[in-house]
Amino acid sequence: MHVGSAGMLLGGLLIAIGSLLPWVSTPVGHLSGTVGPGLWTLCAGVIVIAGALLPYRRVALAHAFVPGVAVATLAMWQFIRLIQLSATTDSWGRLLPGIGLVMVSGGAVVVLRAAWRIRAAG
Repeated sequence: MHVGSAGMLLGGLLIAIGSLLPWVSTPVGHLSGTVGPGLWTLCAGVIVIAGALLPYRRVALAHAFVPGVAVATLAMWQFIRLIQLSATTDSWGRLLPGIGLVMVSGGAVVVLRAAWRIRAAG
């Protein structure tokens, strides 16, 4: 185990579980993350969990930084897309981020913080 193992485990679990939950809430129902980028973030979450269990610091840093940036980028893209759809359809307050998108975003922050700790410890 290394300095960022706990953060990577927590962040990876948040990303993996959040990928399976609803990403968008609408008045007519919820849209799951698994129909789009949720599958990519699920794979990234598993990579982060695997990196948390590796004893090599540089490999663990790559397993935290690369998926963390990718997941943060995908989550930001989804938030921007929600804002764009709300603006073009004049449906402010009807399209809301779901719990899955919020969990994935939080997991990305936790994983990137773990990557920063691994880098600083070396």
